[in-house]
Amino acid sequence: MAEKFNPAAHDKHAADPGEAAIVDQEMHARLETGLIDSFPASDPVSAAQPSSSKSDHQHQRAEREGSSLWEKVKAVFR
Repeated sequence: MAEKFNPAAHDKHAADPGEAAIVDQEMHARLETGLIDSFPASDPVSAAQPSSSKSDHQHQRAEREGSSLWEKVKAVFR
């Protein structure tokens, strides 16, 4: 039986479902390994970096205020 005609063009930028599944399995394996390695700990493993705290922002501001003009210009582009 002939396949149904699909008038939409092929999207070359669409995510490959097979590749996405492999990446998902790799992420799950890394998290599982981290969980096993940190088993007796009380905090669970996180896939994301924790957000910066208020003291981190104050420390960064203090560094910017005491830095040279060149350091301030470079900080704008970070």
